[in-house]
Amino acid sequence: MKEKKILINPLDMYYTGGFEAQSQKPPGIQGRMNPVPDSGEESYIGHGRLEGRKALITGGDSGIGRAVAIAYCREEADIAINYLPDEQPDAESLAELLKKEGRKVVLLPGDVSDENVCNEIVKKAHQELGGLDIMALNAGMQIALEDISNLSTHQLRKVFETNVFSMYWIVKAALPLMPAGSSIITTSSIQAFQPSKDLVDYAATKSAIVAFTRALAKQVADKGIRVNSVAPGPVWTALEVSGGQFPDKLPEFGQHVPLKRAGQPAELAGVYVFLASNESSFVTAEVYGVTGGDHTS
Repeated sequence: MKEKKILINPLDMYYTGGFEAQSQKPPGIQGRMNPVPDSGEESYIGHGRLEGRKALITGGDSGIGRAVAIAYCREEADIAINYLPDEQPDAESLAELLKKEGRKVVLLPGDVSDENVCNEIVKKAHQELGGLDIMALNAGMQIALEDISNLSTHQLRKVFETNVFSMYWIVKAALPLMPAGSSIITTSSIQAFQPSKDLVDYAATKSAIVAFTRALAKQVADKGIRVNSVAPGPVWTALEVSGGQFPDKLPEFGQHVPLKRAGQPAELAGVYVFLASNESSFVTAEVYGVTGGDHTS
């Protein structure tokens, strides 16, 4: 019998090399990336930690959101996945993968930068799942720019509407439907704490998300609802190849962190599971960094 490896060196647990220069039209398709990100399709093993729960995941077709969707299903939750209509190929491949899990998977395409779409996806998720007690708010937009003089008002609005306004709209629609014991998980970023010069608008939205998370957590604590955030560092997702990074910087993407590699979406799934589960019953208003060593405070 092959001996099970207990200790795995995090330096080489996942892909350690640089990435070839590549680009896609936003929002990008994970299945067309080289290499394809690891969202835990083969590796994530569930243990029933979210049995009977009902979750809405925004940006759930690819990257971190996809990893969360896989983990939640394998932890025995029913899920509704929101994504942009252009991301349908990734959404369909995910739905096909999750059929074998025996949980309900609802696909909800729509652009969350539109308040009406936010209201509609909350309504449909609640109806289709028969309840709603987890929200993993992961949808995001990131476009690198060398000079703020090139930042258009259109981009500025779109980035804030997608990354920040959508959270307000979704939470406003969902709170009346969420019982005590529910969990809201936002997605911030290392950019909220160590902003890059090429991401002046994106970094600002991630700082706003941190403040939103902490303020909302205090507001809804007496309802028995917890609110926390996950702050990824450099993680290999479609966001990076569809404008989030300059293509010529991809060969060094993630190499600067203490663990000397980019993260993979699968490496964040367990944190989103923990924050959704009853195991984190005394955790609220917190930001959990998954950064490869670029600490958040």
